Amino acid sequence: MLKTIYNRIRLFMLRRKEPYTLFYNILGFYPKNIQLYEQACLHRSSSIRTEKGRWINNERLEFLGDAILDAIVADVVFKTFDSKKEGFLTNTRSKIVQRETLNKLAVQIGLDKLIISSMKTNSHNNYMYGNAFEAFIGAIYLDQGYNVCKKFVEERVIAPYINLSKVAKKEFNFKSRLIEWCQKQKISIEFSLVESFVDHDNNPVFQSQAQLGGLSGGIGIGYSKKESQQNAARMALKKLHNDKTYYDAVIATRTVIKNEAGENDNTPIDELPNDATLHEEENTPALPN
Repeated sequence: MLKTIYNRIRLFMLRRKEPYTLFYNILGFYPKNIQLYEQACLHRSSSIRTEKGRWINNERLEFLGDAILDAIVADVVFKTFDSKKEGFLTNTRSKIVQRETLNKLAVQIGLDKLIISSMKTNSHNNYMYGNAFEAFIGAIYLDQGYNVCKKFVEERVIAPYINLSKVAKKEFNFKSRLIEWCQKQKISIEFSLVESFVDHDNNPVFQSQAQLGGLSGGIGIGYSKKESQQNAARMALKKLHNDKTYYDAVIATRTVIKNEAGENDNTPIDELPNDATLHEEENTPALPN
């Protein structure tokens, strides 16, 4: 209680009241070292220097915040799902700390409005929101310590914005799922880079193709090879579900294995797992004009 009163008095004594208020609205407490939070909001394109002429941005804080956030989310997931195995816990944590989720969280808590950048907003550099969110976590850790940082993530991020049970059930690793299915069906699978180029903001763009039994399942687009492969896998899974001609053609490429008696292995073909997320709106970014 006394600490809260002290911080309020300290706030009124400061000349730069507005930044403290803005950060308080997000954090729920007043920063001790506001410069950490201001730096967390500096994208590398902001072209800001210190008084000594050194360039500053949020990349170092992002590195630290990434590790701290991983630890906090792992702790929360571990305690929430007390009967689940390591693979489930790892997968659930990955869904929470993936870039798309962090982008949304940054917007939901209002952090996007504080980010300083000279870049135009588009589907790729929106990643700056997720990066800034991680940097913000790093700033909290340095300013207040781990316990306060953990409390912030639990009470002001996860509790109001993330349904852990729903997230745990959501499918997002389409590449792993497709590879697993192909392995069970004895079908070859390959992800190949079709093309790479840069957009108008000089950001790299990748196009990857998923080939099942040598047959194209579609081309995925992304701002990293990993993202483009995930999108290609998602397209291939949708094509397997919705295009029977393609499904039959892929199945026809199965490798026939001889059993010990010299007869063909006629193991029944597993059905594709039903997943409603395949029918949601695509998250593949649009190509630049």
